[in-house]
Amino acid sequence: MADSTQPAKTPWHLWVVGGLSLLWNAVGAVDFTMTQTNNATWLKGFTPEQLAYIHGFPLWSVVAWGVGTWGSFLGSVLLLCRQGLAFHFFAASLAGALGTSLYSFGLSDGLKIMGGGVGMIVFNGIIILISVLLLVYARNMRRSGVLR
Repeated sequence: MADSTQPAKTPWHLWVVGGLSLLWNAVGAVDFTMTQTNNATWLKGFTPEQLAYIHGFPLWSVVAWGVGTWGSFLGSVLLLCRQGLAFHFFAASLAGALGTSLYSFGLSDGLKIMGGGVGMIVFNGIIILISVLLLVYARNMRRSGVLR
């Protein structure tokens, strides 16, 4: 346990994890924002059926998606700023990702409409795995005194 009067030295891996996670999570935040603002250039590759599906998400799943994407992005920023709140943002992000998955794979025909198949399931699993790993990493950095 780190001395509470003296902040722990920042390990080199925090910069690597924080930087890579910021880049990874920025993609999700941009995707959410461009989709929600109906950016024509961003959405040009979707079929009318897929666009109707995306824009027909119930409010709770849109909120979950936003919390998942922006929570992870802000968690990465907070991680790089060595703030203990990063843990809470990553926890909210994981909850958002799970909520979005529940809607996409369990409560709607998202898999069929989006034409995803196994690749979409695997990619979603990777997103959730990374979310869990970032949450655990932030918890460990907080416990060791690196995050304030």
